[in-house]
Amino acid sequence: MSENKSTRRDFVKTTAIAAAGFMIVPRYVLGGKGFIAPSDRLLIAGVGVGGKGESDLSNFYKGGKCDVAYLCDVDTQRAAASVKNFPKAKFYKDWREMFDKESKNFDAVSVATPDHNHAIITLAAMQMGKHVYVQKPLTHDIYEARMLTEGAKKYKVVTQMGNQGASGDGVRQLREWYNSGVIGDVHTVYCWTDRPVWPQGIQWPAQKAEIPSTLDWDLWLGTAPKKDYINKLVPFNWRGWWDYGTGALGDMACHLVEAPFRVLGLGYPTEVEASVGSVYVDEFKRGYFPESCPPSSHAIMTFASKKSGGTPLKLHWMDGGIQPERPVELGPNEQFGDGGNGALFIGTKGKMMCGTYGRDPRLLPLSRNSEVKTPKTIALVPGGEEGHYTQWVEASIAGYGKKELSSDFSIAGPLTETILMGNLAIRGFDIRKESADGKDVTYPGRNIKLLWDGPNMKVTNFDEANRFVKREYRQGWNLKA
Repeated sequence: MSENKSTRRDFVKTTAIAAAGFMIVPRYVLGGKGFIAPSDRLLIAGVGVGGKGESDLSNFYKGGKCDVAYLCDVDTQRAAASVKNFPKAKFYKDWREMFDKESKNFDAVSVATPDHNHAIITLAAMQMGKHVYVQKPLTHDIYEARMLTEGAKKYKVVTQMGNQGASGDGVRQLREWYNSGVIGDVHTVYCWTDRPVWPQGIQWPAQKAEIPSTLDWDLWLGTAPKKDYINKLVPFNWRGWWDYGTGALGDMACHLVEAPFRVLGLGYPTEVEASVGSVYVDEFKRGYFPESCPPSSHAIMTFASKKSGGTPLKLHWMDGGIQPERPVELGPNEQFGDGGNGALFIGTKGKMMCGTYGRDPRLLPLSRNSEVKTPKTIALVPGGEEGHYTQWVEASIAGYGKKELSSDFSIAGPLTETILMGNLAIRGFDIRKESADGKDVTYPGRNIKLLWDGPNMKVTNFDEANRFVKREYRQGWNLKA
């Protein structure tokens, strides 16, 4: 018997008798109808258990094959709902302490912290042999995504990224149409979102704020540079700051670019360029705030053709309310994507589109949807988007390599790298040159086409951009290979 399964049985037995360690006495302890053997239940430790972390844990538990054994969050107020939902789960503030003390007592880890701490927690969990479910985007940096992709293979653990649309029926219907040649060869894709719905394109506030009594600010910072706390950064507005978040592209592209990435079998882009919106500081000068993601952006990623001599594919990303031109095949009162978000595929024989998560796939013009019939060759995930959670739980119970997953790191890692490559062009670079009065002037190095060597994770024509491929962690925090 493996040490892991023995530990799990011991843990369940102990908690059933002594009520120490997790939720409630589950039905399988009592036996009877619906009995599931303790060795077939997954014990999960959640890191980042407020907000999306809270809903993730609830969705895992709904499947009936797991228990939430441990909770960890740097903010006790944000964690309150999960603590209430799982009253016997032991609580920690520092994930490192939880891993050190409890590693033998859980099987898997759910990570739903801000982006900048995803990788360090996830890799540490994998190195202990724990299966991992990580919220999107998988990582903050391209290098981190590559490390997690390689780590999943090295440590042979079951992995899944939290882009639940990957398990939805919509993306599978898009694949059926494309594989059947309904729209021909796709040469252009547009993905757009109405995000950000948090502040971007602003200056870091000069006035520091009082740290909430419920928040461990140093632990929240984790890998990020040491800074004073500012008002309203937590729990949501961190997304707009490059030290912590990845902007609208990082937040939404895993839900929107995922469909074309999977349907078209895209790899690494070969080049990317971007233009961004700016805010006006006054009537004469536009603002440039390098710490903050821009309020809107348009990035164009180029992918090499899979056919010899074929036309490269262009994928356009638009955020901040920017949208592509409405297709002529779409009626004036017919909704484009899902309104604020969507993806449009343009092929040599037609077009198709969908909304967020790949939902509501449609051929254009809409009349084609009743006319075109294609065989169903791709298996659906039971439960669709909700099944994304159960799929990971069941695969973790079965063991590494036993069951297929919709967004394991072999898929989620390269997808995340592609998305973050777009951010290299969007964020710009501090370029300094001497002005007429002899003073240095800083301006953003945008509108530069970056040439990308995907396998080697390197911008080949502008070395300044490479410092964002792998950022420097704060002293005391290390991503250990």
